[in-house]
Amino acid sequence: MNVRLPVDRFKSLIASLNGDGRYGVALLAICVLLLVPELSGDAARATFRYQRELVGDGQWWRLITAHFVHLDLEHTLLNVLGFIMMWALFARDYRPRDWLVIVAVIFLAIGGGLWFWDSQIFWYVGASGALHGLMTAGTIAHVRRGDLDGWILAVFIILKLGYEQVTGALPFGESGAPVLVNAHLYGAIGGAAAAAFLKPRPESL
Repeated sequence: MNVRLPVDRFKSLIASLNGDGRYGVALLAICVLLLVPELSGDAARATFRYQRELVGDGQWWRLITAHFVHLDLEHTLLNVLGFIMMWALFARDYRPRDWLVIVAVIFLAIGGGLWFWDSQIFWYVGASGALHGLMTAGTIAHVRRGDLDGWILAVFIILKLGYEQVTGALPFGESGAPVLVNAHLYGAIGGAAAAAFLKPRPESL
């Protein structure tokens, strides 16, 4: 009789999330990075959020740190779960260094979009825009391989972004909080732009 120990079950779960080996350490580290700022509450939000006037004063790092702070614990947990889902679906579609490039371009696209085209937005927090960029980049990798789920995801992304631009946030928006749908659009554009110049790994998940 083959009895699987809890440790074995945990290892199997981690592997199914593309989290085995060094990938598991990276997954855990990023989740912690998203969760820790919530321990400081409003102080962390004030220190790290995108705030237009302060970015204009030279605090450019807020274009990056804004993606790691959230409105509240519920918002944080939703974004952490969203990131785990993106990781499970797409982590091995690009090399780690390519993912760093993708994330950098996504951050640049969101920050640039907010600064140049949304001057009426004075502050912003959350990782949802970045998650849309990651999903777009991963989806492009799947489409290039001819995976069926890639085409399904592509249709979903296009319909979702289109709906948000015409109607506004989906009815089941994040924790009832205001959703900046343009950040989703800018993130998706950044993810697509980066993926257009990167070669995904040929093997499927």
